[in-house]
Amino acid sequence: MWVYEKKLQYPVKIKNPNPALAKIIMSQYGGPDGELGASLRYLSQRYSMPYPELKAILTDIGTEELAHLEMVGAIIYQLTRNLTPEEIKAAGMDAYFVDHTTGVYPASAAGVPFTAAYIQSKGDVLTDLHENLAAEQKQ
Repeated sequence: MWVYEKKLQYPVKIKNPNPALAKIIMSQYGGPDGELGASLRYLSQRYSMPYPELKAILTDIGTEELAHLEMVGAIIYQLTRNLTPEEIKAAGMDAYFVDHTTGVYPASAAGVPFTAAYIQSKGDVLTDLHENLAAEQKQ
C-alpha cells in the first residue's frame, strides 16, 4: 500500500485563532472545489482508466489530495480552537458550532455539507480528464 509518515508535509502552526478566516478556508476542505472532492474524484476515476500509467498517476494525485485535506483540516482546527462564544458568533460560525463545535466537518463556507454530487466519474477517459482539468482551474 503506502508508507505514511505521521507528520504533515508542511507543518501547520497557527498561534492566533481566526474564525472568520477558518470559515473561508472551510470550503477548501469540504466545499464544491475542495480537497475532499478532488481526492475522491481522482481515486474513483482510476478504476475505469484503461492505461496503467494513467491509472497510477490518478492514484498518486488522489493520494496527494488526501495529504492536502489533512493540512487544510489542521489549519481549520487551529484557527478555531479555544474560541469564546462571542468570537464564534461574531464570525458567523454559530450555526456550525451548534452541530460540530470544534470538529472539522466537510462543508462549504456557506455551511452546505459535502456531497458526492461535487465530483464526476464517468468512466470515459477524455471526459474524466477534462473534468479534472476544469476542477483544478477552480481551486
